[in-house]
Amino acid sequence: MSKNFLTLMDYTEKDIRKILDTAKEIKSGDFEGGLKGKTLAMLFEKTSTRTRVSFEVAMHQLGGHAIFLDSRATKLAEKETLKDTIRVLERYCDAIMARVYKHSDLEEMAEVSKVPIINGLSDLYHPCQTLADLLTVIEKRGGVEDLKVVFIGDCAFNMARSTMIGFSKLWANVFLVCPDKAKYMPDPEFVENVRKYVKGNIRIENDPVKGVKDADVVITDKWVSPGEKDNLEKRMKDLKRYQVNSELVKHAKQDFVFLHCLPASRSHEVTDDVIDSKNSMVFDAAENRLHTEKALLLYLLGEE
Repeated sequence: MSKNFLTLMDYTEKDIRKILDTAKEIKSGDFEGGLKGKTLAMLFEKTSTRTRVSFEVAMHQLGGHAIFLDSRATKLAEKETLKDTIRVLERYCDAIMARVYKHSDLEEMAEVSKVPIINGLSDLYHPCQTLADLLTVIEKRGGVEDLKVVFIGDCAFNMARSTMIGFSKLWANVFLVCPDKAKYMPDPEFVENVRKYVKGNIRIENDPVKGVKDADVVITDKWVSPGEKDNLEKRMKDLKRYQVNSELVKHAKQDFVFLHCLPASRSHEVTDDVIDSKNSMVFDAAENRLHTEKALLLYLLGEE
């Protein structure tokens, strides 16, 4: 097991299932134990509602403590180097969760830290959300093995990458459905590397109808992040056919599960009639961030 949690690529199927099994025990109320006396530092370059609240509540309910530090308060990597900041924080805290723009910053933290570094989100991966998505699908469908899991929209960024890794490591077949343009396609070299380490199949599809056909799970995310608003009109045009709406999901299985990491831009990547439908497990997954993060913290910080 890696002492850090930067990407699910570093975790085996056994590791992931152990975290998910613990999360199920915690959620059911059957779990005893905690992190009394432990402290988590939470570094935020990018703002977030769910990441901050879920980790803070997780530490509190486990008997520990979380400290919120945003870039405005700490001037991260301005007054001192990033590595020096981490060398200080590791003397005070038992783990560091960071939500950053560049994944390379997390890797730099991990190089020097003697305590676990947890990826709260980076440009390349969002593994905490995928743990929550996995738990949600397992609860609703009994498992993820052999399911057709579709990520649709922009498949070149963090949620698509983490979905591909996490679900395929647990034997699901992942379809990445996106426009046939390089900026929306997953990096081919990355996909080939992932295929070497996972159990399920990974396919790339440019036709949204073919991609969603007979899907068990449909996942999407925002088309435009805060830093890309200048490209809004162009991206909306490129991705219009990939909107998850009632017409498109007619091609999925009747009992398909819809997921979105939130916040959602309703009428962009998803319509109200899907996100508010009986198939939508979006808010179940949001809740499961709390349970899976508790399990992850116990996995990294609990007694062997």
